[in-house]
Formats: sequence, structure tokens, C-alpha cells
Amino acid sequence: MSPNFIRYAYLMSHRLGGRITPELIAAHIAHLRQLDENGQLVLCGPFKDHKGGMVVVKADSREAARQIAESDPFIKEGFETYELRTWELACRENDYLG
Repeated sequence: MSPNFIRYAYLMSHRLGGRITPELIAAHIAHLRQLDENGQLVLCGPFKDHKGGMVVVKADSREAARQIAESDPFIKEGFETYELRTWELACRENDYLG
């Protein structure tokens, strides 16, 4: 796997009993903005058919991606749990992994 084609996705799920506040939402949005400014944010958003969401980031390693996920206020403050996935992109530049 070429590092140029690797991204990391953290899939978030609401914890039972977790309480969301306007301050927590603002902190999460600030986290996403910072990732975007750093050139690390690929895409993000909530799921429409499941409680939670996904953030896809560029990172130098799985450990760096884990640190990004765990610094997300939704996760850090215990509102969400997460699962980290390593995603290999299939695209024209790598012949769709063919």
C-alpha cells in the first residue's frame, strides 16, 4: 500500500446517556476546521440512517490518525465512541488497485 493512497476514517457512534451541548458542538466544529486548515480533513459528516458520523483524514500513520480521533471533542468528552479504519483509495492514479 502506497502511503499516497491511504486515508483513515473514524466512525463515531453515540454513547448511551451521552449529553450533547452547544459548547461541545462548537468544539467539534473547531476541531474539524483545524483539521481542514492543516490539510488533513478529507470529508466528514453525520449519518442519516445511524446515530453518529464519520471523519476521513490524511495522516502519516495509524497512530497519528488515532491521536486525531481521540482529540475530537465528541470522543474526548465521551459523547461518542469510535472505530478507526485504514482506507486504501482506488483511483485512476493506481489503476483502481488493478
